[in-house]
Amino acid sequence: MIDAHQHFWRLDRGDYGWLTPDLAELYRDFEPEHLAPLLQGAGIARTIAVQAAPTVAETRHLLALAATNPWVAGVVGWVALDAPDAPDALAALSGEGPLVGVRPMIQDLPDDDWMLGPSLAPGLAALAQLGLRFDALVLPRHLSNLLRLLEQHPELSVVIDHGAKPDIAAGAFDDWARDIARIARDTGAVCKLSGLVTEAGADWCMERLRPYVDHLLACFGPDRLLWGSDWPVVNLAGGFARWREASLELLAPLTEAERRGILGDNAARFYGLGVAPGSSWQEGSP
Repeated sequence: MIDAHQHFWRLDRGDYGWLTPDLAELYRDFEPEHLAPLLQGAGIARTIAVQAAPTVAETRHLLALAATNPWVAGVVGWVALDAPDAPDALAALSGEGPLVGVRPMIQDLPDDDWMLGPSLAPGLAALAQLGLRFDALVLPRHLSNLLRLLEQHPELSVVIDHGAKPDIAAGAFDDWARDIARIARDTGAVCKLSGLVTEAGADWCMERLRPYVDHLLACFGPDRLLWGSDWPVVNLAGGFARWREASLELLAPLTEAERRGILGDNAARFYGLGVAPGSSWQEGSP
């Protein structure tokens, strides 16, 4: 099993602009030794560490952690994709460790049309050429532009983080559901089953989550969903173990093979991690 979305950070690094003391549950260091016991308890063998700061320095920090913690099987880092040197930066980082993708922090950018800018074209082309993935950290309002991006760059391998963060706490559903369905139907994008409890609020319950999870399953199917803990952000909404238990309950109606796909095999295929010992996953399988 694979956790396809988790983070590490060290406060003294100083480049997490969003991480402030008012986020008391998160305002401390989160290192591999803090996550390892949770993974062991859940039977998870490998993870994808995802950037939490828009800096190359943090990407190198994550690659260094992967070098000393082999269970960190891949790193989704950050590069300024609209910079003239983006192709060179991507190539250099790819040679420094298990970089599997990059994630521009689209949700935080002031320009919703940024992803469609012509300056990104060389960086996006380099992503595809290097076999790297594009993690789309978007909100529901970005989905129409994301569809246009996917249509313009069908060579990109794209995963939507956190189901595009629907506002579950407010019960917002219809517009998100329509736009996520269009992307699933018209493109080859995949989607992470992660981050939903944070959007549902600290008082979330299964009944609040279920319509959103069911819709993602209906749209992407069990072969295009990747489970992630979003640790330690998930601590804002009950923590790793509670989200894991809820996920298993929500996925219970699926077959064993379908659950195995969402809980690991799909991430191995998408991020090019190869086959873990004892896995039945094979190249080309769902």
